Amino acid sequence: MTHNKGTNLFLILAGAILLAILALLFAAVPQTDGARDWTAPLIPGGWMAWTFPTGVFFVVIAALLVVFTWAAIRFPETPRMGILRIETTRGDRLFITLLGSAFICLAWLAAFGSPLWGALLPCLVYAAAVFRWA
Repeated sequence: MTHNKGTNLFLILAGAILLAILALLFAAVPQTDGARDWTAPLIPGGWMAWTFPTGVFFVVIAALLVVFTWAAIRFPETPRMGILRIETTRGDRLFITLLGSAFICLAWLAAFGSPLWGALLPCLVYAAAVFRWA
């Protein structure tokens, strides 16, 4: 019973921290004439173009890592053999999914340019295939 309370506390605390970071990102979005400029730099003149979408991307990656860490603690698994003919765990499949999705997005940019919303569907299909069969 203590194990469940500890992992649940970890998940609640990590979720609260990630939501606080997301709220801070949202509050930092610059406003022009009362409207939020979602693609404007959060830090003007900074060394990197930290925009709201960039920040959300990193928050989502952090959330995935938290959820997968919690899942590994709560529901341990043994590696399985898939169509890649290598043993993979959930974490391995997440890494393969993220790496493949990056290449899908790069191919989308090369073929169609921005925005990348159209690449989301192929990335989700790819992720479902990796988690099901890899």
